[in-house]
Amino acid sequence: MPPDDTATQPDQQPPASTRRVSRPVVAIAALLAVAGLAVGGYFGFKYLKKKPHEVAPLETHKPHEREKREVPAITFTDVTAASGVQFHHYNGYSGEKLLPETMGGGVAVFDYDGDGKPDVIFVGSSSWSASSTKPRLAPPSLQLFHNLGGMKFEDVTKQAGLDAVECYGMGVAVGDYDNDKRPDIFISCVGKHRLFRNVEGKRFEDVTDAAGVGGPGALPAKPRDEFLKHAPPIPFGASATFLDYDGDGQLDLFVCHYLTWSPSIDKSINATLEGGKRAFVQPKDFQGAQCTLYRNAGGGKFVDVSKNAGILVEEKEGTAAGAKVRPVGKSLGVLVCDADGDGWPDVLVANDTVRNFFFHNVPGPNGTRTFEEKGLPIGAAYADSGAPRAGMGIDWGEFAPGRLAAVVANYANEPLTFFEKAGGKLAFSDSTAVAGLSAPSRAPLKFGTFFFDYDNDGRLDLLVSNGHIEPDITTIQASQSHAQPLHLYWNTGDNQCYFEPVTVERGGKDLFKPMVGRGCTYADLDGDGDLDLILVANGGEARILRNDAPNTNKSVRLDLRGDGTNSNRSAIGAVVTVEAGGQTFVRHVTGARGYLSQPELVLTVGIGTATKADKVTVRWPGKDAASETWTNLTAGPHTLEQGKAK
Repeated sequence: MPPDDTATQPDQQPPASTRRVSRPVVAIAALLAVAGLAVGGYFGFKYLKKKPHEVAPLETHKPHEREKREVPAITFTDVTAASGVQFHHYNGYSGEKLLPETMGGGVAVFDYDGDGKPDVIFVGSSSWSASSTKPRLAPPSLQLFHNLGGMKFEDVTKQAGLDAVECYGMGVAVGDYDNDKRPDIFISCVGKHRLFRNVEGKRFEDVTDAAGVGGPGALPAKPRDEFLKHAPPIPFGASATFLDYDGDGQLDLFVCHYLTWSPSIDKSINATLEGGKRAFVQPKDFQGAQCTLYRNAGGGKFVDVSKNAGILVEEKEGTAAGAKVRPVGKSLGVLVCDADGDGWPDVLVANDTVRNFFFHNVPGPNGTRTFEEKGLPIGAAYADSGAPRAGMGIDWGEFAPGRLAAVVANYANEPLTFFEKAGGKLAFSDSTAVAGLSAPSRAPLKFGTFFFDYDNDGRLDLLVSNGHIEPDITTIQASQSHAQPLHLYWNTGDNQCYFEPVTVERGGKDLFKPMVGRGCTYADLDGDGDLDLILVANGGEARILRNDAPNTNKSVRLDLRGDGTNSNRSAIGAVVTVEAGGQTFVRHVTGARGYLSQPELVLTVGIGTATKADKVTVRWPGKDAASETWTNLTAGPHTLEQGKAK
């Protein structure tokens, strides 16, 4: 990112000349900017040679006024080496700085063998160069680690049949799409996506072609020089998630695509740093792409219903009758939420440098379901600034009793966006400042994010994984770095300012070790009732952080299992209400979310100092599903099967 000579307001986009590291700028571009003109198309300009300096803090970045709350001292300890998890994210770095190289990778937690312990799968990439006779040389694109208990893991990639998988992987989504009681894996890729069916909890079978979810194109197998000249667009997958949008008890699949990309397009954009060194190109220099919705047709097959279901978002370039129509989206993050509480899942998409999408689930013709994109009228398209931000990861949760919000992780020098849902209406408002997140979240480049209750006090806290896209960022902006510490915000429960940044003194030095953060997730990896962390570094080592919270607060762990007829087996889309200790908590069984990643589907609901949940009510997903209630569930793990309430 070029040095920021003029400070920007917290809820505004930085000027075009400071927007991204890879924003090519020269003196003529600066003059055009002063004149209020936009520089468009694939023009190649170099950065202005200014002396890097720190961005001055702004008065408007002061936290929302309130008394500071003391954060509980809970240490997260790095146990990666002792755990047996060894995953180095391979990004296929070629020296050409092709945009996909800096965007991965993802991670998911799921119990693939049904032994009750959460296992972990990491998503890496492949090298670019290949030929018909010489494969790409890279580590396995996927690595699966089996949980042995006691925070110990074993690499079972080969035993699971995943060692020979070669793909330029990005994100991962997990769900039992065939309702056989075994969770399956979808991998979004640059090129052909991949779907793996879980076979008896022992191995995975590639069923991509039979299922019809590979997408419109594959990564071409060409030698390096030929590959770099490849011009036809290659699908650029990002986050994906399973959902049952039509309520038929079978999981459908939503896939984000980032840009219209190819190596030739990427290389044609002249983005250089001082001294002529290439920079990663910004998304504004690419055309957008479309998301894809696959309906589960049963029998292991999916059908692309994106057009009929209202998922394709296009706009004309101008008002002329013959103006070109182009896709709007540059989608990186997706979450599924029932925002209006009508029992039908809606979809919220975080876009990079263009408006966010909100797909409202509505009745379609002949008893079908479809979506209406209405991010603009309901206030989910933009923050209060009215300008698009660079959205990456996204999550959704009840941050206070009866109050729901979606959080979007944005680019450097942009704060998080905290979209609070307005009461019983289908409307959102930007509550970032009131939540206490505007000032502390502004500086870093934010990717992965999620709500979770790390101290089991019943309030959802917030984690954000940070890391720049440009390895050489410090040479042009001293206030930024490639590797960056994550941010953890403790939920105060104070309606004057809900989130308090956690410091090294209160979270431990291991938690804040800088890394080039991308995907991240959580699970109770050691079975002690609190949530541990898994962090992925682009081009670096993944990290496992054990939550060493005292046993003062308790939790109930709820493993929901749909009946496979009225509801999907994974219970994705269920809404759970827990009453304990005089308080009520609402939690959602959601698929993949954040950035390229998915937490375990088992819900860990903190109940504070209570020793049991007095009442647990599950609203099962599906058009024909009803609610069920369980009572007097002691702190600890419980399996809740549809139709077997006690």
